[in-house]
Amino acid sequence: MMRLRPSLIVMVAGLTALLLAGLGVAFSEAEAGLGPGHEAAVASSPPVQIENSSCLFCHSDAELSVELKSGEILRLTIDSTAYDISVHGANGLKCVTCHSDIRTFPHPERTTETLREVKVKYYTSCKQCHEEQFNLTLDSAHQKALAAGNDNAAVCSDCHNPHAQQRLTNRNTGELLAYARLRIPGTCAQCHSAIFDAYKNSVHGNALTQEGNLDVPTCIDCHGVHNIQSPTTASFRNSTPFLCAQCHTNDALMKKYGLSTAVLDTYVADFHGTTVVIFDKTFPDQPTNKPVCTDCHGVHDITRADDPNKGLATRENLLARCQTCHPNATANFPDSWMSHYIPSPEKYPIVYYVNLFYKFFIPAVLVPMAILVAMDFGRMMINRFRKPKPAVVEAGAEVP
Repeated sequence: MMRLRPSLIVMVAGLTALLLAGLGVAFSEAEAGLGPGHEAAVASSPPVQIENSSCLFCHSDAELSVELKSGEILRLTIDSTAYDISVHGANGLKCVTCHSDIRTFPHPERTTETLREVKVKYYTSCKQCHEEQFNLTLDSAHQKALAAGNDNAAVCSDCHNPHAQQRLTNRNTGELLAYARLRIPGTCAQCHSAIFDAYKNSVHGNALTQEGNLDVPTCIDCHGVHNIQSPTTASFRNSTPFLCAQCHTNDALMKKYGLSTAVLDTYVADFHGTTVVIFDKTFPDQPTNKPVCTDCHGVHDITRADDPNKGLATRENLLARCQTCHPNATANFPDSWMSHYIPSPEKYPIVYYVNLFYKFFIPAVLVPMAILVAMDFGRMMINRFRKPKPAVVEAGAEVP
């Protein structure tokens, strides 16, 4: 005798229940003598809230799937345990809240032909609960690509699994939870795998992915979350120094790693930085050929300064980087750069003491000079406006 699987028995029981419920509704409508106008009344009435347990009669089957027209297999199994402990399940979100087009059995005929079309079809349902975040995406690089016809552009469910998404932020402070921060690079890697490979070997990425260091920047710290803009624009490049400064001017954070917080001040004080800052403030959309942070330090592949192969603390590496803009730079060309440090007795003491000498020497020369000039000018003014004394005629002298 053939034995039925428990899951098949549950499925049959669920389908029977749904069919009996449908017959009961049809019978009650006939009994009540509802006329043709009933369809319009039903269409305008609130949708029936089908319980999740009804959906799970079928969708808990581990082998439930359907073949799409593209030949791809769409898995339809939902892990009820994972959903129950997800942020959606814990808040009692109904399946039909997102799948609002499926409220009857058999289900309406599927119009989507590929797996990607299925995912793109449902992402707008997130707006019902997450309107603020959804509206931010409308101006993002992903949404612009999607609107231009690129169905591979990321949508909500590419980053957030709707059936298993855990809470990402602290309920009280709104800060990103530690586990969520650690998982960000892996999420972005689903589409940007080559960039992830470069990032995970960088000084930032290695610290995060290998050491679990939450101090270092992840993708969203530089690119944003829902309103991600294109990083290839001139405005994004021109604003890079201020982007890096968010971490590198943080005194408490930089002290932990012995790094200078004067990076922005020293950059803005030199010719390169001054030009870039002026461009950013006056012509933010215009490109400049002056270097920004990423031109010298890299983008996703930033290394430690003391890295023997690429680190800029190594003279040969620094010279090679300078020569990308200054091809005729000689071996002593990098000596003028002080690694974003302000001269001090510990760092570049000769420059520090020369500067200190001139801080006293220049005022010592100019102040006395200014006093002499002022005195001379004062005497000149006095002489100019003083009335001449009348001539005194001595006794016996002839008057002319």
